[in-house]
Amino acid sequence: MASLSRLFTLALWIGLLTPIYMFLEKNLEKFYIFDHEHLHDLSKRAIAAHGNDTRSVVNYIVTELNGIVPKHVNLDEEWVFNNAGGAMGAMYIIHASKLRRIFVVFFKRDILTRPLLGITEYLIVFGTAIGTEGHSGRHTADDYFNILYGTQLAYVPGAYEAEVYPQGSVHHLHRGDVKQYKMDEGCFALEYARGWIPPMLFFGFADGLSSTLDFPTLWTTTRITGREMIANLLKGKF
Repeated sequence: MASLSRLFTLALWIGLLTPIYMFLEKNLEKFYIFDHEHLHDLSKRAIAAHGNDTRSVVNYIVTELNGIVPKHVNLDEEWVFNNAGGAMGAMYIIHASKLRRIFVVFFKRDILTRPLLGITEYLIVFGTAIGTEGHSGRHTADDYFNILYGTQLAYVPGAYEAEVYPQGSVHHLHRGDVKQYKMDEGCFALEYARGWIPPMLFFGFADGLSSTLDFPTLWTTTRITGREMIANLLKGKF
């Protein structure tokens, strides 16, 4: 009887959550506040204005985004390490929120990582000044990598040549796809993900919990992200 009761409870939850998921999946576009084509255009304008001065390129992007979502961008630089997919990075959280808003993270000098994010989209700048490579992760969101500086390489099984994404180009990692990626020497990108973000948290925490065991960094990441999410929820940013 206990087994039947558990099965009934499970079936009930599935029955309740499935239509909610299907509704949200069908209407995901309504929750986005960013457009990947605009972000690509913004990236190219920033590069045209500042070339290889990546700090100024990032500032150009942050300034415009702050104008688009005023009062919801954290301009205090709070850097924190993170590890994901074999890659180590330092991130700067600019904005974190729940449904219909974003989580913006800026990386400096180090590498791509997967942070705690919002529900439907996030925007980050990531990069490295010394080179890195790792596993992209298989995610429930589309990822658009706008290369701001340097070159990103990607590889898929069966290919005999690398995919090459130079400065000013976009590397679109489709939802559900997986690749090996590499950044030779210095490379920075504006990454925009849209879709279901919460499942990416497992990827973002896996290395920290099973390899580096850097719990202070994990706590700092959680604290900053939670603070930004709660602050934006109090402002009505669901």
